[in-house]
Amino acid sequence: MKILAVDIGTGTQDIFLYDSRLDIENGYKMVVPSPTLKVHQRLKNAAARGHSVVLTGRIMGGGPSTWGAETLLRAGLAVYATPPAARSMNDDLAVVQAMGVTMVGEDEVAAFPETVERIEMRDFDFPAIEQAFRHFDVQLNKLAAVAVGVFDHGNAPAGISDRQFRFDYLNERILSVNRIDPVHPASILGCFAFLPENIPSIMTRMQAVAASAVDVDAPLVVMDTAPAAVLGASFDDRVRVCEQVLIVNVGNMHTLAFRLGPRGVEGLFEHHTGLLDTGSLDGLLRDLANATLQHEDVFGHHGHGALMYTNQPMALPADDFGKATYGPAVVGPRRSLMSGSALKPYFPAPFGDMMMAGCFGLLGAVGELLPETRAVIRASLFQSGAGSRAPWDVQD
Repeated sequence: MKILAVDIGTGTQDIFLYDSRLDIENGYKMVVPSPTLKVHQRLKNAAARGHSVVLTGRIMGGGPSTWGAETLLRAGLAVYATPPAARSMNDDLAVVQAMGVTMVGEDEVAAFPETVERIEMRDFDFPAIEQAFRHFDVQLNKLAAVAVGVFDHGNAPAGISDRQFRFDYLNERILSVNRIDPVHPASILGCFAFLPENIPSIMTRMQAVAASAVDVDAPLVVMDTAPAAVLGASFDDRVRVCEQVLIVNVGNMHTLAFRLGPRGVEGLFEHHTGLLDTGSLDGLLRDLANATLQHEDVFGHHGHGALMYTNQPMALPADDFGKATYGPAVVGPRRSLMSGSALKPYFPAPFGDMMMAGCFGLLGAVGELLPETRAVIRASLFQSGAGSRAPWDVQD
């Protein structure tokens, strides 16, 4: 059984091809520039050539792509965009227009001269990934599933903070699955993954990913990338044996921390990484462990917020974290933010590769959403009856 997992971040998109006939460590993988970073580079190149651009396609990740558009506008060049592409910069098109972007219809794009460069906005490009693998004589055929992770703020109504809107969404998802029975994180954090027909209407970026997957001849699973990374970290040998654990994903743009225990999610917070330093992150993690963290502690400092589902401190006092074997466990491309932490964090590398944590989380979520894959995936993730052959012993 083969499954393609694509974890799309701000800096990189991390790609893993799972093959149940192999140990996970032998799976093929790539870490390449993120789609929004690719758009950013194309926009910079257009500015260097003195060319205006027209953005087409769908909603995708912002950040670098938005900064690239601003570079053109500051240079006095025009940026045109169709409404779906423009929403990559802001769900409110009036805000995008206020930046200086000109809205155009799809039927107007063909009329632009060739000096106006066309740039397609698209998070998930299966044909490009397929072509990259094909260069190495690896065929993406007969896939049992394709899983894609993206970060989605959600389409907040006018007048509602997108930070608060996303956090209300996180709370709703967690409350839908939190329970008393002992569970593995996959059965809890899998609530952030969806089949296309079940993606909430407010999750417009996830829906755009599903709409972009017309070339995929396999079941599609779309998941929030931050919980996917946390879930993937839970498969690390040291982390998986913990009854209670703090797992932190320090991403390029967002930092998400979960406190997990026998009752499921016991608390969490999400902040903008650029607004954190080692000391402030240590303080938030101490308060999360002590069950004293308040929503305003994060939201009031321009983060997304915090939630506590218990008032019980973790068994080990927060100031003894350095003596613990269970946390905080820290993954993510900016995990070095915690390298000088007084909490002496553990840096997990599930299956030997921290950068694939999100992909391993996506794989775990596929097992939750597609029952026909569950037993095989769990055998691999828990190294019980997993494939043990070398790649040259396996033929498609």
